[in-house]
Amino acid sequence: MNLYDNRNRPGARRRYNRRVKIVLISTYELGRQPFGLASPAAWLRQRGHQVTCLDLSRQSLDEQALKVAHLIAFYVPMHTATRLTLVLLDPIRRLNRNAHFCAYGLYATLSEESFRAQGVTSLFGGEFEQSLADLAEHLSGLPAAPRMHPLDSGVSLARLRFQVPDRSGLPPLRSYAHLILPGGEHRTVGYTEASRGCKHLCRHCPIVSVYNGVFRIVDREVVLADIRQQVAAGAEHITFGDPDFFNGTGHAIPLVEEFYREFPALTYDATIKVEHLLKNADLLPVLRNTGCLFIVSAVESLDDTILQKLEKGHTREDFFRVVENCRCDGIFLQPTFVPFTPWTTFENYLDLFEQLRRLDLVDAVAPIQLAIRLLIPARSRLLELADVRQQVGPFDAKALVYPWKHLNPAIDRLAEEVQEIVAASEQHKRSRAATFERLWRAANRAADRCIEEEAPPPLVSHATVPCLNEPWYC
Repeated sequence: MNLYDNRNRPGARRRYNRRVKIVLISTYELGRQPFGLASPAAWLRQRGHQVTCLDLSRQSLDEQALKVAHLIAFYVPMHTATRLTLVLLDPIRRLNRNAHFCAYGLYATLSEESFRAQGVTSLFGGEFEQSLADLAEHLSGLPAAPRMHPLDSGVSLARLRFQVPDRSGLPPLRSYAHLILPGGEHRTVGYTEASRGCKHLCRHCPIVSVYNGVFRIVDREVVLADIRQQVAAGAEHITFGDPDFFNGTGHAIPLVEEFYREFPALTYDATIKVEHLLKNADLLPVLRNTGCLFIVSAVESLDDTILQKLEKGHTREDFFRVVENCRCDGIFLQPTFVPFTPWTTFENYLDLFEQLRRLDLVDAVAPIQLAIRLLIPARSRLLELADVRQQVGPFDAKALVYPWKHLNPAIDRLAEEVQEIVAASEQHKRSRAATFERLWRAANRAADRCIEEEAPPPLVSHATVPCLNEPWYC
């Protein structure tokens, strides 16, 4: 029976006018206290619903809450979180076969086939808070506000009036990833978002498939109020999780200036494109003077041909200039990469190691960034490229990707080996420098390059740069 079949029948409003019991679940959000639970929780609790938030990266399943829930909603902001969610659906459904199942976040509509196959009724992409609130109102028997898309599925890019996230019931900040400073000091980290979506259309980015060049800001006072409550809970550093903090400098700069006036002892980090760091080089001192400790930038590759394929909007030389600018302005740069692509060669992979060493960035790059393999999700713009279409297989609804194999099988074997090295290094808590050298040697062996007499320069430990103590995956 359709969930909404009864809503217009006589007596339906009386029968279904109730406080809905809702469980919001996050499986993985990069070691952060999930904004994707706290934000919709505020919307739903304000409307009188009973909300339980479960962060399964830090908590166990609350079987009692799940058994009595009317609505169980899974936050799926990325590929890893979505795959973990798909594994959970059957066990949770066995606990409660009457609940309405929902997925929301970036990968909800991108993974529609997989979710539908497991009986998930509602899928909300883009700006999901209003959609979740409307769904809860319908479950309670109350009329929802006018909508721009059907109740059971869709992407909304509406301009929402955001509410201050409600973080009550989530694990304390101290249980999440910490900032490690040079010298070994640890700081508790909070996380917030000042915008969503992105102006850019990078071919490999899943954000493009949902937002298509649109970005939405969160009101400055909402962001600051969220920071205040996290500072009160012990935060000493804030991560701004926007896909690109400089999509709107007219929003970002007044925000960090006010941030600094109110919290002069607090530090922060943000993610910014190479292209934007070059265009707005004059703003780097503003970031430094307001407490920006480091900038994450999705460089992806140092090969100009690959950068053009990905439509990244920057070149190899642009990256070198950004490294110099950040260093001159006293901000640490933490580049991220997708080193294994259909166009990767031994030469450009080894060049990445050479340039990171030359630029003194070894400690600034988490080892996993040297092992990531390009994902091609549903609706990816990468499928616009003829050579990609020739190399991919049919869409794998379980893995949530179009699988591909490199034309040189030795590259795929190397990719598997470096992933094993990184996993072992994490298990044995090896330094970034030690892991870098192991990866470098593995790449040289795979390329049949003799390195016995080629001693690399000495490397120092990762404690020389600020970093979060939990490696992240896409």
